[in-house]
Amino acid sequence: MRVRKVVALGAALTLTAVVSACSSGSDSGSGSQTVNWWTWDDKQAAAYEVCATDFEKANPGVTVKISQYAVADYFTKLTAGFVAGNAPDAFQDSITYFQEYADQNQLLPLDDYIKKDDFDLSRFSVGVDSWKYTDGKQYGLPLDWAATGIYYNADMLTDAGYTKQDVDTLDWNPDDGGTVGKMIAHLTLDTEGRRGDEPGFDKNNIKTYGFGQIAAKDFLGDTTWSSFVSTTGWRLSNKPSWPTTLNYDDPTFIKTMDWVRSLVEKGYAPAIGTFTDSVSDVDLISSGKIAMETGGSWSASTFTKIPGVEVGIAPTVLGPDGKTRAVFSNSNGNNIWAGTKDPDLTWKWVSYMGSEACQSKASLTGTFFPSIPASMEASAEALKAEGVDLSVFTDMLNNKVLYPAPSLTNGAALEAEFEPLFEAYFAGEKGDSIFKDMQSQSKTILAEK
Repeated sequence: MRVRKVVALGAALTLTAVVSACSSGSDSGSGSQTVNWWTWDDKQAAAYEVCATDFEKANPGVTVKISQYAVADYFTKLTAGFVAGNAPDAFQDSITYFQEYADQNQLLPLDDYIKKDDFDLSRFSVGVDSWKYTDGKQYGLPLDWAATGIYYNADMLTDAGYTKQDVDTLDWNPDDGGTVGKMIAHLTLDTEGRRGDEPGFDKNNIKTYGFGQIAAKDFLGDTTWSSFVSTTGWRLSNKPSWPTTLNYDDPTFIKTMDWVRSLVEKGYAPAIGTFTDSVSDVDLISSGKIAMETGGSWSASTFTKIPGVEVGIAPTVLGPDGKTRAVFSNSNGNNIWAGTKDPDLTWKWVSYMGSEACQSKASLTGTFFPSIPASMEASAEALKAEGVDLSVFTDMLNNKVLYPAPSLTNGAALEAEFEPLFEAYFAGEKGDSIFKDMQSQSKTILAEK
Protein backbone atom coordinates (compact mmCIF):
# COMPACT_ATOMS: atom_id res chain seq x y z
CA MET A 1 0.00 0.00 0.00
CA ARG A 2 1.42 3.36 -1.02
CA VAL A 3 2.25 5.66 1.89
CA ARG A 4 0.78 9.13 1.43
CA LYS A 5 2.55 12.20 2.71
CA VAL A 6 1.10 15.56 3.71
CA VAL A 7 3.50 18.27 2.61
CA ALA A 8 4.10 20.81 5.38
CA LEU A 9 6.38 23.68 4.42
CA GLY A 10 7.70 26.10 7.00
CA ALA A 11 8.81 29.71 6.78
CA ALA A 12 12.42 28.69 6.25
CA LEU A 13 11.80 27.87 2.60
CA THR A 14 12.71 30.54 0.10
CA LEU A 15 10.00 32.00 -2.11
CA THR A 16 11.63 30.49 -5.18
CA ALA A 17 11.55 27.02 -3.64
CA VAL A 18 7.92 27.39 -2.64
CA VAL A 19 6.79 28.54 -6.07
CA SER A 20 8.75 25.91 -7.98
CA ALA A 21 7.43 23.15 -5.73
CA CYS A 22 3.75 23.76 -6.43
CA SER A 23 3.21 23.56 -10.16
CA SER A 24 -0.36 22.69 -11.09
CA GLY A 25 -2.01 20.26 -13.47
CA SER A 26 -0.60 17.28 -15.32
CA ASP A 27 2.88 15.98 -14.63
CA SER A 28 4.73 16.61 -17.90
CA GLY A 29 5.72 13.47 -19.77
CA SER A 30 4.37 11.07 -17.11
CA GLY A 31 0.84 10.57 -18.41
CA SER A 32 -0.46 11.08 -14.87
CA GLN A 33 -2.42 13.97 -13.41
CA THR A 34 -1.88 15.78 -10.14
CA VAL A 35 -4.30 18.03 -8.32
CA ASN A 36 -2.63 20.34 -5.82
CA TRP A 37 -4.72 21.47 -2.84
CA TRP A 38 -3.50 23.82 -0.12
CA THR A 39 -4.62 24.51 3.43
CA TRP A 40 -3.21 26.33 6.47
CA ASP A 41 -4.83 23.85 8.86
CA ASP A 42 -2.60 20.89 9.72
CA LYS A 43 -5.55 18.99 11.14
CA GLN A 44 -7.66 19.38 8.01
CA ALA A 45 -4.65 18.51 5.87
CA ALA A 46 -4.40 15.19 7.68
CA ALA A 47 -8.16 14.64 7.83
CA TYR A 48 -8.73 15.10 4.10
CA GLU A 49 -6.04 12.55 3.24
CA VAL A 50 -8.68 9.84 3.56
CA CYS A 51 -10.70 11.59 0.86
CA ALA A 52 -7.63 11.95 -1.33
CA THR A 53 -6.99 8.21 -1.10
CA ASP A 54 -10.58 7.38 -2.04
CA PHE A 55 -10.53 9.91 -4.88
CA GLU A 56 -7.35 8.41 -6.33
CA LYS A 57 -8.82 4.91 -6.21
CA ALA A 58 -11.89 6.10 -8.07
CA ASN A 59 -9.76 7.99 -10.61
CA PRO A 60 -6.77 5.84 -11.64
CA GLY A 61 -3.75 7.86 -12.69
CA VAL A 62 -4.75 10.87 -10.57
CA THR A 63 -2.72 12.02 -7.58
CA VAL A 64 -4.00 14.51 -5.02
CA LYS A 65 -1.17 16.42 -3.36
CA ILE A 66 -2.18 18.14 -0.12
CA SER A 67 0.16 20.86 1.13
CA GLN A 68 -0.14 22.65 4.45
CA TYR A 69 1.53 25.95 5.33
CA ALA A 70 1.58 27.88 8.59
CA VAL A 71 -1.17 30.48 8.55
CA ALA A 72 1.37 33.29 9.03
CA ASP A 73 2.88 32.45 5.65
CA TYR A 74 -0.04 30.90 3.83
CA PHE A 75 -1.61 33.89 2.08
CA THR A 76 1.76 35.38 1.17
CA LYS A 77 2.66 32.13 -0.56
CA LEU A 78 -0.69 32.05 -2.34
CA THR A 79 -0.12 35.54 -3.67
CA ALA A 80 3.37 34.60 -4.81
CA GLY A 81 1.88 31.63 -6.64
CA PHE A 82 -0.67 33.83 -8.40
CA VAL A 83 2.07 36.19 -9.57
CA ALA A 84 4.36 33.40 -10.76
CA GLY A 85 1.55 31.42 -12.38
CA ASN A 86 2.22 28.41 -10.16
CA ALA A 87 -0.55 28.62 -7.56
CA PRO A 88 -2.28 25.43 -6.38
CA ASP A 89 -5.21 24.14 -8.40
CA ALA A 90 -7.50 24.60 -5.42
CA PHE A 91 -7.12 25.90 -1.90
CA GLN A 92 -8.80 26.63 1.39
CA ASP A 93 -9.62 30.33 1.64
CA SER A 94 -10.69 32.74 4.35
CA ILE A 95 -13.53 35.16 3.77
CA THR A 96 -11.06 37.92 4.69
CA TYR A 97 -9.24 37.46 1.38
CA PHE A 98 -12.16 36.46 -0.85
CA GLN A 99 -12.88 39.90 -2.33
CA GLU A 100 -9.22 40.62 -3.01
CA TYR A 101 -8.71 37.39 -4.94
CA ALA A 102 -12.00 37.72 -6.81
CA ASP A 103 -11.14 41.27 -7.89
CA GLN A 104 -7.79 40.03 -9.16
CA ASN A 105 -9.57 37.39 -11.26
CA GLN A 106 -7.66 34.65 -9.46
CA LEU A 107 -10.76 32.59 -8.64
CA LEU A 108 -12.70 30.38 -11.02
CA PRO A 109 -16.48 30.91 -10.95
CA LEU A 110 -18.16 27.58 -10.16
CA ASP A 111 -21.66 28.29 -11.49
CA ASP A 112 -21.29 26.38 -14.77
CA TYR A 113 -19.93 23.33 -13.00
CA ILE A 114 -22.63 23.48 -10.34
CA LYS A 115 -25.29 23.65 -13.04
CA LYS A 116 -23.74 20.93 -15.23
CA ASP A 117 -23.43 18.45 -12.35
CA ASP A 118 -26.69 19.52 -10.71
CA PHE A 119 -24.63 20.06 -7.57
CA ASP A 120 -27.06 20.84 -4.75
CA LEU A 121 -25.79 23.75 -2.66
CA SER A 122 -28.57 23.22 -0.12
CA ARG A 123 -26.62 20.25 1.23
CA PHE A 124 -24.53 22.74 3.23
CA SER A 125 -25.78 24.04 6.57
CA VAL A 126 -23.88 27.34 6.55
CA GLY A 127 -21.58 29.38 4.38
CA VAL A 128 -22.96 29.16 0.84
CA ASP A 129 -23.85 32.84 0.51
CA SER A 130 -20.53 33.89 2.03
CA TRP A 131 -18.83 32.67 -1.15
CA LYS A 132 -21.11 34.46 -3.58
CA TYR A 133 -19.52 37.65 -4.87
CA THR A 134 -21.05 41.00 -5.82
CA ASP A 135 -21.23 39.86 -9.46
CA GLY A 136 -23.73 37.20 -8.37
CA LYS A 137 -21.37 34.30 -9.09
CA GLN A 138 -20.47 31.47 -6.73
CA TYR A 139 -16.69 31.27 -6.24
CA GLY A 140 -16.40 28.76 -3.44
CA LEU A 141 -17.98 25.81 -1.66
CA PRO A 142 -18.21 25.81 2.14
CA LEU A 143 -15.46 23.65 3.56
CA ASP A 144 -16.27 23.76 7.25
CA TRP A 145 -17.97 25.85 9.89
CA ALA A 146 -16.93 27.06 13.30
CA ALA A 147 -18.49 28.54 16.40
CA THR A 148 -17.46 29.62 19.88
CA GLY A 149 -18.03 27.87 23.18
CA ILE A 150 -16.91 28.27 26.78
CA TYR A 151 -14.26 25.81 27.95
CA TYR A 152 -13.69 25.46 31.69
CA ASN A 153 -11.64 23.53 34.20
CA ALA A 154 -14.35 21.45 35.89
CA ASP A 155 -12.43 20.97 39.15
CA MET A 156 -11.81 24.71 39.49
CA LEU A 157 -15.51 25.43 39.03
CA THR A 158 -16.43 22.82 41.62
CA ASP A 159 -13.86 24.17 44.10
CA ALA A 160 -15.36 27.64 43.61
CA GLY A 161 -18.83 26.31 44.44
CA TYR A 162 -20.31 26.26 40.94
CA THR A 163 -22.18 23.54 39.05
CA LYS A 164 -22.45 22.63 35.38
CA GLN A 165 -25.93 24.16 35.39
CA ASP A 166 -24.46 27.44 36.62
CA VAL A 167 -22.01 27.71 33.72
CA ASP A 168 -24.54 26.47 31.17
CA THR A 169 -26.93 29.31 32.03
CA LEU A 170 -24.58 32.26 32.46
CA ASP A 171 -25.92 35.66 31.45
CA TRP A 172 -24.15 38.89 30.64
CA ASN A 173 -24.77 42.61 30.29
CA PRO A 174 -22.38 45.48 29.55
CA ASP A 175 -23.15 47.34 32.78
CA ASP A 176 -22.00 44.93 35.50
CA GLY A 177 -21.16 41.76 33.54
CA GLY A 178 -24.14 39.75 34.81
CA THR A 179 -23.61 36.30 36.33
CA VAL A 180 -20.60 35.59 34.13
CA GLY A 181 -18.91 38.73 35.48
CA LYS A 182 -19.43 37.52 39.04
CA MET A 183 -18.17 34.05 38.16
CA ILE A 184 -15.04 35.42 36.48
CA ALA A 185 -14.20 37.45 39.61
CA HIS A 186 -14.74 34.50 41.94
CA LEU A 187 -12.69 32.10 39.82
CA THR A 188 -9.69 34.46 39.78
CA LEU A 189 -7.00 33.61 42.35
CA ASP A 190 -3.99 35.65 43.37
CA THR A 191 -0.74 33.98 44.44
CA GLU A 192 -1.90 33.97 48.08
CA GLY A 193 -5.08 32.08 47.22
CA ARG A 194 -7.44 35.05 47.59
CA ARG A 195 -10.30 35.25 45.11
CA GLY A 196 -11.01 38.26 42.94
CA ASP A 197 -14.13 39.15 44.94
CA GLU A 198 -12.47 38.78 48.35
CA PRO A 199 -10.80 41.44 50.54
CA GLY A 200 -7.06 41.83 50.02
CA PHE A 201 -7.07 40.38 46.50
CA ASP A 202 -3.83 41.35 44.72
CA LYS A 203 -4.50 42.03 41.04
CA ASN A 204 -0.78 42.36 40.32
CA ASN A 205 0.10 38.82 41.37
CA ILE A 206 -2.21 36.35 39.72
CA LYS A 207 -2.05 32.60 40.01
CA THR A 208 -5.20 31.82 38.01
CA TYR A 209 -7.13 34.21 35.80
CA GLY A 210 -10.88 33.69 36.01
CA PHE A 211 -11.16 34.10 32.24
CA GLY A 212 -8.78 33.73 29.32
CA GLN A 213 -7.81 36.48 26.93
CA ILE A 214 -10.95 38.35 25.94
CA ALA A 215 -9.21 41.67 25.23
CA ALA A 216 -8.16 40.78 21.70
CA LYS A 217 -6.69 42.68 18.78
CA ASP A 218 -8.82 40.64 16.39
CA PHE A 219 -11.05 43.24 14.73
CA LEU A 220 -13.85 40.66 14.38
CA GLY A 221 -13.77 39.53 18.01
CA ASP A 222 -14.22 36.06 16.54
CA THR A 223 -13.75 33.77 19.56
CA THR A 224 -13.42 36.51 22.18
CA TRP A 225 -15.76 39.47 22.71
CA SER A 226 -18.19 38.89 19.82
CA SER A 227 -20.29 36.26 21.64
CA PHE A 228 -20.95 38.82 24.39
CA VAL A 229 -21.83 41.98 22.48
CA SER A 230 -23.79 40.04 19.83
CA THR A 231 -26.41 39.07 22.42
CA THR A 232 -27.54 42.71 22.43
CA GLY A 233 -28.38 42.63 18.72
CA TRP A 234 -25.17 44.44 17.74
CA ARG A 235 -23.49 43.27 14.54
CA LEU A 236 -20.09 44.23 13.21
CA SER A 237 -21.31 45.63 9.90
CA ASN A 238 -24.25 47.63 8.59
CA LYS A 239 -25.02 44.86 6.07
CA PRO A 240 -24.40 41.09 6.29
CA SER A 241 -22.54 41.06 2.97
CA TRP A 242 -20.29 43.70 1.44
CA PRO A 243 -21.06 46.42 4.02
CA THR A 244 -20.12 50.07 3.73
CA THR A 245 -19.25 50.63 7.39
CA LEU A 246 -18.35 48.76 10.59
CA ASN A 247 -20.35 49.60 13.69
CA TYR A 248 -17.53 50.41 16.08
CA ASP A 249 -19.09 53.70 17.21
CA ASP A 250 -22.25 52.04 18.52
CA PRO A 251 -22.69 52.95 22.23
CA THR A 252 -23.40 49.34 23.22
CA PHE A 253 -20.23 48.16 21.50
CA ILE A 254 -18.16 50.84 23.22
CA LYS A 255 -19.65 49.98 26.60
CA THR A 256 -18.82 46.34 25.95
CA MET A 257 -15.20 47.17 25.15
CA ASP A 258 -15.03 49.17 28.39
CA TRP A 259 -16.25 46.10 30.29
CA VAL A 260 -13.73 43.85 28.55
CA ARG A 261 -10.91 46.24 29.39
CA SER A 262 -12.08 46.38 33.01
CA LEU A 263 -11.50 42.63 33.36
CA VAL A 264 -7.85 43.17 32.49
CA GLU A 265 -7.54 46.21 34.74
CA LYS A 266 -8.99 44.26 37.69
CA GLY A 267 -6.65 41.33 37.13
CA TYR A 268 -9.46 38.94 36.17
CA ALA A 269 -8.23 38.34 32.61
CA PRO A 270 -4.77 38.53 31.02
CA ALA A 271 -3.66 41.49 28.97
CA ILE A 272 -2.54 41.01 25.38
CA GLY A 273 1.00 39.64 25.50
CA THR A 274 0.79 38.18 29.02
CA PHE A 275 1.47 34.76 27.53
CA THR A 276 3.64 34.10 24.50
CA ASP A 277 2.17 32.82 21.26
CA SER A 278 3.85 29.46 21.86
CA VAL A 279 1.63 28.88 24.90
CA SER A 280 -1.69 27.51 23.64
CA ASP A 281 -5.12 27.86 25.19
CA VAL A 282 -4.96 24.16 25.98
CA ASP A 283 -1.69 24.72 27.86
CA LEU A 284 -3.27 27.55 29.88
CA ILE A 285 -6.29 25.48 30.91
CA SER A 286 -4.23 22.37 31.69
CA SER A 287 -1.64 24.28 33.74
CA GLY A 288 -4.23 26.14 35.80
CA LYS A 289 -3.26 29.58 34.48
CA ILE A 290 -6.87 30.24 33.52
CA ALA A 291 -10.11 28.75 34.83
CA MET A 292 -12.29 29.22 31.78
CA GLU A 293 -12.32 30.93 28.42
CA THR A 294 -14.13 31.26 25.15
CA GLY A 295 -12.58 29.23 22.36
CA GLY A 296 -13.21 27.82 18.92
CA SER A 297 -15.26 24.71 18.29
CA TRP A 298 -12.32 23.18 16.44
CA SER A 299 -10.52 22.81 19.77
CA ALA A 300 -13.25 20.77 21.47
CA SER A 301 -11.65 17.39 20.94
CA THR A 302 -8.24 18.62 22.09
CA PHE A 303 -9.56 20.33 25.23
CA THR A 304 -11.59 17.36 26.39
CA LYS A 305 -8.68 14.95 25.96
CA ILE A 306 -6.15 16.79 28.17
CA PRO A 307 -4.60 14.11 30.40
CA GLY A 308 -5.55 14.45 34.04
CA VAL A 309 -7.76 17.53 33.59
CA GLU A 310 -11.52 17.45 33.14
CA VAL A 311 -12.54 20.22 30.77
CA GLY A 312 -16.22 21.00 30.32
CA ILE A 313 -17.85 22.74 27.38
CA ALA A 314 -20.65 25.26 27.91
CA PRO A 315 -22.60 27.43 25.49
CA THR A 316 -21.75 31.09 25.17
CA VAL A 317 -23.52 33.54 27.47
CA LEU A 318 -27.13 34.64 27.37
CA GLY A 319 -27.68 38.32 26.76
CA PRO A 320 -29.16 41.07 28.95
CA ASP A 321 -32.66 39.69 28.32
CA GLY A 322 -31.65 36.32 29.80
CA LYS A 323 -32.81 34.54 26.64
CA THR A 324 -30.69 35.48 23.64
CA ARG A 325 -27.54 33.76 22.47
CA ALA A 326 -25.86 34.91 19.29
CA VAL A 327 -22.72 33.25 18.00
CA PHE A 328 -20.50 34.50 15.20
CA SER A 329 -19.91 31.60 12.79
CA ASN A 330 -17.16 31.51 10.23
CA SER A 331 -17.16 29.21 7.22
CA ASN A 332 -13.95 28.79 5.26
CA GLY A 333 -14.31 28.12 1.56
CA ASN A 334 -12.83 25.87 -1.09
CA ASN A 335 -11.74 27.87 -4.13
CA ILE A 336 -10.36 26.86 -7.52
CA TRP A 337 -7.54 28.94 -8.97
CA ALA A 338 -8.52 30.53 -12.28
CA GLY A 339 -5.13 29.54 -13.72
CA THR A 340 -5.39 25.82 -13.08
CA LYS A 341 -4.35 23.73 -16.08
CA ASP A 342 -7.10 21.20 -15.46
CA PRO A 343 -10.25 22.93 -14.18
CA ASP A 344 -12.49 19.91 -14.86
CA LEU A 345 -10.40 17.55 -12.75
CA THR A 346 -9.95 20.19 -10.06
CA TRP A 347 -13.71 20.73 -9.87
CA LYS A 348 -14.14 16.97 -9.60
CA TRP A 349 -11.85 16.97 -6.55
CA VAL A 350 -13.36 20.10 -4.95
CA SER A 351 -16.92 18.87 -5.46
CA TYR A 352 -15.95 15.50 -3.97
CA MET A 353 -14.56 17.33 -0.93
CA GLY A 354 -18.02 18.91 -0.72
CA SER A 355 -19.79 15.54 -0.68
CA GLU A 356 -21.29 13.73 2.28
CA ALA A 357 -19.13 10.69 1.51
CA CYS A 358 -15.90 12.68 1.89
CA GLN A 359 -16.90 14.99 4.73
CA SER A 360 -18.33 12.18 6.86
CA LYS A 361 -15.04 10.30 6.70
CA ALA A 362 -12.74 13.29 7.09
CA SER A 363 -14.61 14.77 10.04
CA LEU A 364 -14.43 11.62 12.17
CA THR A 365 -11.25 13.12 13.61
CA GLY A 366 -13.33 15.82 15.31
CA THR A 367 -10.71 18.43 14.45
CA PHE A 368 -13.09 20.43 12.27
CA PHE A 369 -16.83 20.72 11.79
CA PRO A 370 -18.04 19.64 8.35
CA SER A 371 -20.44 21.91 6.51
CA ILE A 372 -22.88 19.10 5.65
CA PRO A 373 -25.37 18.37 8.49
CA ALA A 374 -25.39 14.59 7.99
CA SER A 375 -21.61 14.55 8.18
CA MET A 376 -21.69 16.72 11.29
CA GLU A 377 -24.04 14.23 12.94
CA ALA A 378 -21.73 11.36 12.03
CA SER A 379 -18.76 13.22 13.48
CA ALA A 380 -20.62 14.07 16.68
CA GLU A 381 -21.72 10.47 17.17
CA ALA A 382 -18.21 9.12 16.60
CA LEU A 383 -16.70 11.54 19.08
CA LYS A 384 -19.41 10.92 21.65
CA ALA A 385 -18.23 7.33 21.79
CA GLU A 386 -14.79 8.71 22.69
CA GLY A 387 -16.22 10.85 25.49
CA VAL A 388 -16.29 14.12 23.53
CA ASP A 389 -19.71 15.78 23.69
CA LEU A 390 -20.28 18.27 20.87
CA SER A 391 -23.93 18.89 21.70
CA VAL A 392 -23.19 22.49 22.73
CA PHE A 393 -22.23 23.24 19.14
CA THR A 394 -24.80 21.09 17.37
CA ASP A 395 -27.47 22.77 19.51
CA MET A 396 -26.25 26.15 18.27
CA LEU A 397 -26.73 24.95 14.72
CA ASN A 398 -30.13 23.38 15.36
CA ASN A 399 -31.42 26.29 17.46
CA LYS A 400 -30.29 28.82 14.84
CA VAL A 401 -28.25 30.99 17.19
CA LEU A 402 -25.40 31.18 14.66
CA TYR A 403 -24.95 34.18 12.39
CA PRO A 404 -22.41 34.31 9.56
CA ALA A 405 -19.26 36.35 9.35
CA PRO A 406 -19.79 39.25 6.97
CA SER A 407 -18.21 39.24 3.55
CA LEU A 408 -15.86 42.21 3.66
CA THR A 409 -14.18 44.31 1.00
CA ASN A 410 -10.46 44.77 1.69
CA GLY A 411 -10.49 42.45 4.68
CA ALA A 412 -6.70 42.25 4.87
CA ALA A 413 -6.44 46.06 4.93
CA LEU A 414 -9.04 46.28 7.70
CA GLU A 415 -7.11 43.74 9.73
CA ALA A 416 -3.84 45.61 9.28
CA GLU A 417 -5.42 48.95 10.21
CA PHE A 418 -7.45 47.91 13.24
CA GLU A 419 -5.37 45.29 15.02
CA PRO A 420 -2.86 47.86 16.37
CA LEU A 421 -5.70 50.15 17.43
CA PHE A 422 -7.49 47.43 19.40
CA GLU A 423 -4.18 46.48 20.98
CA ALA A 424 -3.52 50.10 21.97
CA TYR A 425 -7.03 50.48 23.39
CA PHE A 426 -6.80 47.38 25.56
CA ALA A 427 -3.34 48.47 26.73
CA GLY A 428 -4.89 51.72 27.98
CA GLU A 429 -3.02 53.82 25.43
CA LYS A 430 -6.21 54.91 23.64
CA GLY A 431 -9.62 55.94 24.94
CA ASP A 432 -13.19 55.37 23.77
CA SER A 433 -12.87 58.08 21.15
CA ILE A 434 -10.78 55.69 19.06
CA PHE A 435 -13.91 53.78 18.08
CA LYS A 436 -15.51 56.73 16.33
CA ASP A 437 -12.27 57.15 14.38
CA MET A 438 -12.26 53.43 13.54
CA GLN A 439 -15.82 53.59 12.27
CA SER A 440 -14.87 56.47 10.00
CA GLN A 441 -11.76 54.66 8.79
CA SER A 442 -13.82 51.55 8.05
CA LYS A 443 -15.92 53.53 5.59
CA THR A 444 -12.82 54.63 3.74
CA ILE A 445 -11.24 51.19 3.59
CA LEU A 446 -14.45 49.41 2.58
CA ALA A 447 -14.97 51.90 -0.27
CA GLU A 448 -11.48 51.47 -1.71
CA LYS A 449 -11.22 49.70 -5.06
